[in-house]
Order: sequence, then C-alpha cells, then structure tokens
Amino acid sequence: MVKIAYKTTYKTICQHQDQIIDAFTTFSGDRVAMLDYLIDLGDTLAPMDTFYKTDHYLVQGCMSKVWVADVLIEKQLFFQADSNTAITKGLISLLLKVLSGQSVQDIIKADLYFIETIGINALIGFQRASGLAHMIKTLKIRALANNQIICHA
Repeated sequence: MVKIAYKTTYKTICQHQDQIIDAFTTFSGDRVAMLDYLIDLGDTLAPMDTFYKTDHYLVQGCMSKVWVADVLIEKQLFFQADSNTAITKGLISLLLKVLSGQSVQDIIKADLYFIETIGINALIGFQRASGLAHMIKTLKIRALANNQIICHA
C-alpha cells in the first residue's frame, strides 16, 4: 500500500484562509510578486508518488494535469497533490493548505472566501480560474465520498 504524507493540523479552515489573506496582502497588488509567491507555494508540496499520477487521480476539467489523492485518518481527510505546471501546482497547494487535515464535514461546508478576497481569479485568468473551481469541486467530492464511508462504518 502506498502512503500519503500527512500532517495533523490544529488550525481551522478560517484560520488557514486568514493566514493566506495576510500573506497576499503584503504584496499590495503586485501581480508579479503574487505569481512568484504562488509558484513558491507549489514548490512546498510534498513529492507525490508516481502511483498516484494516473487518470484515476486526475482532476477533470483542468487544462493542466493535476492529481489529487486522499486518505481518511480518524475522521480527518488528508490530501496530497501535484501538477505539471508551476502556477497550477501553487493553486492546489493553497487549497491543500486550507483543507488538508480537516474533518470531512468541515471540508464539505467550507466557504473558501480567501479566493475572492485575494483576487486570485483575476490574477490567474479565466482558464486557470475554471481549473481552480474544478480542483475545489474534486476536493469536496472526495470529502463527500469519505463522509459516506464514515456514515456507513
């Protein structure tokens, strides 16, 4: 069995989002600095085992390749992800920073307000924004699927 690297979190989804907002606020709208930071965030993702880089783990609806794997540990859902492009890797890194390690219920009902607050969609353009929406949908669907496992256990 291949394992997913995970880290227990003690921050809420809102606390993670507020931390991201604070980080992006320091750039004062400097688009180049924001994109560089986004790319740097992608570089912080844990390496993903090639086992997960298959169509089964591929996020549908993204122009870039984005793979997402998950594991449920004591009602907390942990994600691991990778992408073949730097900006998209940064985007999935932001989502994992907020959602990975949270309860499935919290992930399902999460309002990801940081996206609008930092203006990420305007920064990344329409096609990547569409891909970001598909990434969010995938993470929430995985949470819903794991919620079914919890309910039937």
